[in-house]
Amino acid sequence: MDLNLLTTLDALLQENSVTRAAERLGTSPAAVSRALGRLRRTTGDPLLVRAGQQMVPTPRAVLLREEVRSLLEQADAVLAPAPGPGLPDLDRTFTAQVSDLLLANLAAPLTERVRAQAPRAVLVFLPESIEGTPALRQGTVDLELGVLDHLDPETRTEALTSVPLVAVARADHPLFDGPVDARRFAAADHIGISRQGKRHGPIDAALARQGLRRRVAAVVPSHTAALLMARTGDLVCLTLDGWLPEALAALGLRTFPIPVATPPIEIGMAWHPRHSSDRGHQWFRDQVRTAVATAFPPPPPETSPHPE
Repeated sequence: MDLNLLTTLDALLQENSVTRAAERLGTSPAAVSRALGRLRRTTGDPLLVRAGQQMVPTPRAVLLREEVRSLLEQADAVLAPAPGPGLPDLDRTFTAQVSDLLLANLAAPLTERVRAQAPRAVLVFLPESIEGTPALRQGTVDLELGVLDHLDPETRTEALTSVPLVAVARADHPLFDGPVDARRFAAADHIGISRQGKRHGPIDAALARQGLRRRVAAVVPSHTAALLMARTGDLVCLTLDGWLPEALAALGLRTFPIPVATPPIEIGMAWHPRHSSDRGHQWFRDQVRTAVATAFPPPPPETSPHPE
């Protein structure tokens, strides 16, 4: 059966007129008359009959009027966009895979934002060890946050911010006895940060262009471990510009510009398209956007000096 006939039947039963039903539906009286003929054959009832200058419903039509209206309202509800998440009562777990470098900056403010709006929601942060797996596709992760690579082709992504790298050393490191140029920077012993144990990266390429080479004395899998090592020895590591300055000061660490040109870290988020239209997931992505923008605000625009 053509379910569009229900819409025509509803208009006919509300208006008791082919002409007015056609106006209501934005079609022609001839089209509604043809539909009425089909409805009569389908139901085995005339539904509307002539009574002088007007049409009146049959007893069967009177019985059908509220039932048809209810069916159409239910259909509208099924096909309408999903309602908002109902934040105060949102009882849902959001799982995010976040790099160690970002987690310290974002876990607390993101959790506080979620708790303030949806106190029953729960955040689960998973480690980088699942990066490069089909976790998004399989649904074990709702969102991946960090440097995005090794993603499935259907994955949706959104760039969030670009953050420069800076170098870190203990505040009384001998490097700070003079200007930190590329040669003195390369001469210091460094800590590499890599889950795969990689010893070389973009900084090494930048140094090589100047005929320099640094020595990586140790490679650790986490940003936190690198900072704790740097606070007690003459080793240099890297972090994001603006990364928890109070925490670095409490650890006795000091940041300084890397004296060679290095690309910034591009931070984005990724999710499977099954979540693109989900209102709860959309709301969660909004919270992530705001948390990242707050933790890593863009630098103020450079202003040109005023002419004398």
